[in-house]
Amino acid sequence: MPLFFAGRLFDTQLYLPLLLGFAAFSFLASAIYIINDYRDIEDDRKHPLKAKRPLASGQVSKPAAVVIALLLMALGLGIAWYLRDKFFFVLVLYFLLNLAYSFGLKNIPILDVFIVAAGFVLRIKAGAVIAGIGLTEWLNIMVFLLALFMAIGKRRDDVLLKLQSGTEMRKSVKGYTLEYLNVVLALVCAVIVVAYFMYTMSPDVQARLAQFTPVAYRLYYTCLFVLAGILRYLQIIFVQADSGSPTKVLYRDRFIQLVLVLWVASFYFIIYTGNLTFFK
Repeated sequence: MPLFFAGRLFDTQLYLPLLLGFAAFSFLASAIYIINDYRDIEDDRKHPLKAKRPLASGQVSKPAAVVIALLLMALGLGIAWYLRDKFFFVLVLYFLLNLAYSFGLKNIPILDVFIVAAGFVLRIKAGAVIAGIGLTEWLNIMVFLLALFMAIGKRRDDVLLKLQSGTEMRKSVKGYTLEYLNVVLALVCAVIVVAYFMYTMSPDVQARLAQFTPVAYRLYYTCLFVLAGILRYLQIIFVQADSGSPTKVLYRDRFIQLVLVLWVASFYFIIYTGNLTFFK
């Protein structure tokens, strides 16, 4: 993402280190998921979908899971150290933050969703460190807010499951109610929209992009797709009551997929083909 938004998408010499960084982050994130699933075996068995996970269902033994997690940690941190020491430290911070999350912080309401959102910011930071690109405060803010928005939507789904089954899927659910999460979702949604509109019209952002394109002021066109995507996700949450997995929503919802493609395409045209006559 930092490479794309910095106008350096075709800087091919950065592709290999970024792919290696992607692999390293994937290995470490996978190790964290194993640790989290290891600790949540009993709770996951109460969940209609999480009960099918390898550890909860018994498909993978506990000793095998520990070995795999250790191997993935070694691979991830080893590749990170080979790439760049700053990238290594970002990964270590991500690992420690998520380890603390798995060992208790996820049971603290509000803090749990903030940690999830912070993890996505660290992922973007990792890519920027590898590429040697400075992150703008706007990208940090937008990634954090969007991740927070989806995490809150997922907690709302946990509350719905509790109301339907009478069973708490996670301890932090005690600190949430359906009414509270509805208000918080509306609040965060409003902040995202306003922040994104401010980002597209920020003089600093337009000045930075002006070195690549004379039509940086057209960024506000992309607001249409952001607003449409958020409204669709809210529709999935409130109308369809199906916000349990943001990843699955992304994989199967054609409307959101189309909006994402159009959003990326609009940015591409503005940043990389803005010199074309028809765009002026």
